[in-house]
Amino acid sequence: MTRLRFLISIASCSLLVNSLLHTAPTTIKTRQSLSLHLFPDLFSKQQQQPRVQAPPNFVPPLAITEGTDLKEFATASAALALRLATGAFVLGWKVDTLFFDDESRYALKLGPIRLRDSSSVLETAARPSSTLVLYDRESSPSCKRVREMLNLLDITFEVRPCFEDTETDYPVPFLVDPNADSTIVGDDDIIGYLLEKYGPNPDLFDRKALWPIEFRAFALATAEIAADLRGNPGRTQQSNARPDNAAMKPIELWGYECSPFVRPVKEKLAELGLPHKVVSCSRGSKNRDAMVERTGRFQVPFIIDENTGIEMFEGPEIVDYLEAVYTTKE
Repeated sequence: MTRLRFLISIASCSLLVNSLLHTAPTTIKTRQSLSLHLFPDLFSKQQQQPRVQAPPNFVPPLAITEGTDLKEFATASAALALRLATGAFVLGWKVDTLFFDDESRYALKLGPIRLRDSSSVLETAARPSSTLVLYDRESSPSCKRVREMLNLLDITFEVRPCFEDTETDYPVPFLVDPNADSTIVGDDDIIGYLLEKYGPNPDLFDRKALWPIEFRAFALATAEIAADLRGNPGRTQQSNARPDNAAMKPIELWGYECSPFVRPVKEKLAELGLPHKVVSCSRGSKNRDAMVERTGRFQVPFIIDENTGIEMFEGPEIVDYLEAVYTTKE
């Protein structure tokens, strides 16, 4: 009965939010205040930290190993093409030099060429001091728009997976910004908020560069097809996922939304209901330097799992590792 009342309460709140936010124009500040009033307890759940460990004698791969699953790569690449590789480059991407000579920092090696790139507009943009939290459904087209915008703005964010027809079937996407003590509901409002709060000066870039995201009908249609090609991952939780996965420390995932190599790892994290912190690594991102400093090279996907102490590369091996650690053994 308690659970039923909880679900009815969440559904009622969702309907009320949609009604109030879409029947009359409101400011972002008003939307934030409304969301905080309706969802005061969704972000304060405290659970005991579960204990997990890596499989016995597990040795993480540290270099490129076996070949790619062609079917996985083909469907992930088709999704990338449908979305026009949105999020592959940071906003204002530019080439700095073709002959970068600092081996301690990232550059794309192409024979004698060492291409160094960056953003021409994000250098002066505000950066969140505390990590933004996105309540998200992996296969949702509206959620994908938000994730792509976060990559474009080179913002690291934490994902909390939500599933249909469960206690985590919240109205997604919604974003929690602890820096402003506020939440924002809905993809259009979140995108507008991110650009206003953490985007560059509008005079520094052409807004037309955002059309694959801001042309909503196109974005939703192509993202829906992309999700269908992948079997709509993350819509429901994997049946043998550990019941305490949501209480795990967030797993750090270095990558970006449209990468066909990162996609299977993102989908597995979502299906297992694992919180994960996405360190955006689109072309031109400063986080590429951070990875080179930490590991000696740039390669995605890369995960850091504070629950077990494991750090590893290689998408297929990461998926196998997550299956081994975060599923029940019955």
